[in-house]
Amino acid sequence: MAPTDRLRIALAQLNLLVGDVRGNLERVIAEARRARDALHADLVLFPELTLSGYPPEDLLFHRGLRRQIERALSELKAAVPEIGVMVGYPEYADGQIYNSALLLRGGRELAHHRKAVLPNYKVFDEKRYFTPGTQATVLDFDGWRLGLLICEDVWEPAPVQAAKALGAELLLIINASPYEIHKQREREQVLGDRIRETQLPAAYVNLLGGQDELVFDGNSFVMDAQGQLVMRAEAFRDGLYSVEFERRPAGLVPLAGTIAPELSDEESVYRALVLGVRDYVSKHGFPGVVMGLSGGVDSALTLAIAVDALGAERVHAVMMPSRYTSDMSREDAAAQAKALGVRLSSISIEDMFAATLQALAGEFAGRRPDATEENIQARCRGVLLMAISNKTGRMLLTTGNKSEMAVGYATLYGDMAGGFAPIKDCSKQLVYRLARYRNTLSAAIPERVIEREPTAELRPEQKDTDSLPPYQVLDPILESFIEDDLSVEEICERGFDRAVVARVLDMVKRAEYKRRQAPPGVRVSRRAFGRDWRYPITNGYRR
Repeated sequence: MAPTDRLRIALAQLNLLVGDVRGNLERVIAEARRARDALHADLVLFPELTLSGYPPEDLLFHRGLRRQIERALSELKAAVPEIGVMVGYPEYADGQIYNSALLLRGGRELAHHRKAVLPNYKVFDEKRYFTPGTQATVLDFDGWRLGLLICEDVWEPAPVQAAKALGAELLLIINASPYEIHKQREREQVLGDRIRETQLPAAYVNLLGGQDELVFDGNSFVMDAQGQLVMRAEAFRDGLYSVEFERRPAGLVPLAGTIAPELSDEESVYRALVLGVRDYVSKHGFPGVVMGLSGGVDSALTLAIAVDALGAERVHAVMMPSRYTSDMSREDAAAQAKALGVRLSSISIEDMFAATLQALAGEFAGRRPDATEENIQARCRGVLLMAISNKTGRMLLTTGNKSEMAVGYATLYGDMAGGFAPIKDCSKQLVYRLARYRNTLSAAIPERVIEREPTAELRPEQKDTDSLPPYQVLDPILESFIEDDLSVEEICERGFDRAVVARVLDMVKRAEYKRRQAPPGVRVSRRAFGRDWRYPITNGYRR
């Protein structure tokens, strides 16, 4: 077929649901028809593993999922015959499973590609499930030589070089690349490197939405043959984005489109947290959430995220004062709930606390008060919140941050109780930055909450620094160990006292059993507690 002068491609940046093959298929059909009818696209690209959702994990081993995928592919072939559709799916063949992409049009399979490079680091575990493909895939589409690639295929030079060797003029890349701070810069740098190596333009579509601990931010984009960005879709927004390629004597040129601005660290993290909470709650079908509101910055930020994610009517905050709760905390919690339009209940734990101490008086006789009494207060609050959750069907949000989770400054079956932990991967210093960012949108968090010295208010005049180094010391030590994998000596070389470093890392080690029992939470850093942290509970390693 003689080449046409122009090719219009739609990038379907969609929020899909793992395991919902029928729902994902219906979304593909609807968006393909919209790309054809409203955008007049010739071809539409859908994300990696579109039909199963990403990551499907051990669902891939279920024969029922395989049958659903096979039926969905048959239906898709007949549903949108007038437009090219590139869709990701798990391919079952010869006793193996492949992470594959299929390009269809007119009820026919034009080409299919098996992902060659399977990531097996950080949150990725694809070698557990998939067999790597061994062949490059290039097809003729109305005279356009298109090279098909899947996500990690472009993070190494060989697959792109192989596509060029088969005559590819344009790279089509479908992805499920999860969010972390600065990830978009890394994606664009890596693809830019591949393009400069081959002088081939590229269209890159990415998945959107929250999936357990992961959030997919979209940020789909297009680059020309020099590696220059010519279009970028808005982050964290579901939709179709089109780009037109033109054939010129020098090669294929993408016509300039809208380049969505790069978000600040605070805005991108905040929007990831909001999306992660919205999807976790909504995809599980919860009518709303309940959470404790203490008057501190962690619960204040969590409340703002919950309201932005779900709407005030779906959020119930509960203040649970004790003998140690200050008037400031009561006032600030009430002020924030009013500012955000959230229902606030106040339930004193004093009687529960006193009754528990009385019940244990014989067991505790002769022993001085310590963290035990503090933990009892946290567990009284956990009992109340879980009871409200059970009775109303609302999911309990946990409000702890990464700094606390790292060193075990949290109570099992107390403030760690809950179904989802929105700021679990946010250090204390990042929590403050996010709180200040949120207040640039509207007055959501009282300034006094942000400015006051952090305290758990579980004993008289308590401050976090009674138990922990100052957060401006603690957080960079934790980042050096958790995200950078540095040794004690290397962390000390960054200017930290060796005794402090050793103490912090010992706390991290001793708290692993707690983290194993913590609820999932949104991953925003380069290494979060959860999928990409596998630290032995029992070990004799000494630093």
